[in-house]
Amino acid sequence: MVTAVRHLGPNWYASVMGTAIVATAGAGLPLHLPGLRTACTAVWALSLAMLLALLAARTLHWTHHRDQARAHLLDPAMAPFYGCLAMALLAVGGGTLVVGRDWIGLRAAVTLDAVLFGAGTLIGLTAAVAVPYLMAVRHHVHPAQATPVWLLPVVAPMVSAALGPLLVPHLPAGQPRETLLLACFAMFGLSLLATLLMLPLVFARLVTGGPLPLALTPTLFLVLGPLGQSTTAVGKFADFAPGVVPAADAQAFSLLAVLYGVPVMGFALLWLGLATAHVVRARRHGMRFTMTWWAFTFPVGTCVTGAESLSHHTGLAVYDGLAIALYGVLVAAWVTAAVHTARGLLSGELLAGPRPAPVALRPVTARTT
Repeated sequence: MVTAVRHLGPNWYASVMGTAIVATAGAGLPLHLPGLRTACTAVWALSLAMLLALLAARTLHWTHHRDQARAHLLDPAMAPFYGCLAMALLAVGGGTLVVGRDWIGLRAAVTLDAVLFGAGTLIGLTAAVAVPYLMAVRHHVHPAQATPVWLLPVVAPMVSAALGPLLVPHLPAGQPRETLLLACFAMFGLSLLATLLMLPLVFARLVTGGPLPLALTPTLFLVLGPLGQSTTAVGKFADFAPGVVPAADAQAFSLLAVLYGVPVMGFALLWLGLATAHVVRARRHGMRFTMTWWAFTFPVGTCVTGAESLSHHTGLAVYDGLAIALYGVLVAAWVTAAVHTARGLLSGELLAGPRPAPVALRPVTARTT
């Protein structure tokens, strides 16, 4: 077991995020299908089990393979995935209050979510500072190396912003509730501005440097994460602001939910089309399964919750249809990634170390006379 986790990187937390969002997004659908909520609760329970298993495995990794763990931190392709640890904690915690309370009770759900939210937020804020610092000081990256993976550390606080309001009603009335709500709003601004700084680098790399390598092509879906999650966040601010902040501020949050959410969701659909086109091209060129395929899950799930929020705040049926359609894509992506991951674990391929590059033989030139 100790040897098996040597190459277990923080990118594996993406599978927890992708599983948890299936549960929370499904619970908010404008559908009343028999057994849907129970199925979502079961998926949440699976995400909790996955989180606990990964935390244990990663603890073994840090305990017995510190050289590899440090190498991950100093690797510009792997270090940004430390944002996934924060988002995995937050996603499972949010799912606890949304559906998990059906099985464990409200009091236990609030306690578990408070612990996971606190830990996830602290780790997320640390990663949002530490990873860009390492990129500038130790990684020495170049614009040509820019990929959507760079967004992961700065998106983590946006997940806190979107899920933190769920805890507001469970705090004492007055300043505790207002402080948490406005703290979430501050993290919304922090993550949004950081994303606006990072995203142009990714887009410029894409249009000037050509398509991403095949294995990295699915990471284009990561751009949907801050778009869908920020739309979800402003909707949650509007939902929980009444009675917590002054009436004028609550009304402003309601306006922001629509005036911000509608155009951002429009851009998310544009990016979804662009990313899908790149993935189709990569698949035709032989793209095989890697753990980057989990990028098809959580970011799409945030667009589902964003569409659900817009449906609630606008009353437009088109957003109901959008949420249902995107949820179908999410479930299909989750099943595909989960099946391939299970196969890779059983075969041992996914936990194996990187394969050495083939040694090129020196060409032999025949002497002629």
